[in-house]
Amino acid sequence: MTLQRSFLDEVCGSSAETQRRELTHESRGYLLQAIPMRERPAYRVSYQARDCSVLELMAALVGGKDQLEVASAVLRRFGSLRGLSRANIHELTSIYGIGLARAACIKAAIEMGQRSMATWDDDAPAIQSPDDAANLLIPLMQDLEQEHLFVLNLDTRNRVIGEPIEIYHGSLNTSLVRVAELFRPAIQANAAAILAAHNHPSGDPTPSPEDVAITRAIVQAGKLLDIICLDHVIIGRGRFVSLKSKGLGFN
Repeated sequence: MTLQRSFLDEVCGSSAETQRRELTHESRGYLLQAIPMRERPAYRVSYQARDCSVLELMAALVGGKDQLEVASAVLRRFGSLRGLSRANIHELTSIYGIGLARAACIKAAIEMGQRSMATWDDDAPAIQSPDDAANLLIPLMQDLEQEHLFVLNLDTRNRVIGEPIEIYHGSLNTSLVRVAELFRPAIQANAAAILAAHNHPSGDPTPSPEDVAITRAIVQAGKLLDIICLDHVIIGRGRFVSLKSKGLGFN
């Protein structure tokens, strides 16, 4: 069972009448009150979360009597979950009905979702190919607005030790990135190898000359410490490049 079509049409409609109504304080909340209890977002998410629409999930997240109107406004403003994931706190709070508390809930939910895609319990994944690394890291890194440098610690069988560790964020270049910092967590975890990864906010994972220079420095430092650098992967939007596969910085 889903929200009745007439209700969804009314909430998601783009007509001037609907949008004027959403901006009227006195009318906010009437949609939720008109929906039977078992069809309201909080109930549906509690018992049928996988069957819920994005609108229902968002409404349950923000809560309140005006949750449907607010959820609709958020989704209309950012267009998609990817667009929402890139929204900053000021963009969120500019939407009528979204204060700091609701904005913080939205940001926290997005962050937990992204982290859950790169978190595991007992069965630690093994990195046998660049695709394995990309599958772990793309959900975590592809929508970051700045460059972030992460490292995966690996054991002797290339199984991941712990979670991805952020080493640095900002513009990556050899004058700012301290290569030794990449290996500090590996030494503490007694790791046999590391895999470095950073993102390109443009979405294009094509390596730059600076990326190659940093890779070369990481590989050389690893040899001195007897910790192998298995690869350096650049994450774009739904794409990636393995510098080792390209022979860049590993020769």
